[in-house]
Amino acid sequence: MNNITLSIHSDEYVWLRKLFIQKRNELGLSQRALADRLGVIYSFVAKVETGDRKLDIFEFLKYCEALELDAHTTIQQLITLLQDR
Repeated sequence: MNNITLSIHSDEYVWLRKLFIQKRNELGLSQRALADRLGVIYSFVAKVETGDRKLDIFEFLKYCEALELDAHTTIQQLITLLQDR
């Protein structure tokens, strides 16, 4: 990783957004239903999914929890993507 600041449109962020969308759909959740699980307004979920908003680490952890994803495994997958660049 040459640059600590990754674009929201980097391969890693795109991969993460696709993972979140896929998992939300697998769970049969609308953006509003996920927002309810997270305790946020639904536009927050929409902005995350379109890449208009980044998540900080604590938001990431809550997002994974709401989507029934293992945060550790997801981070390991992201590390692999970064190393393969």
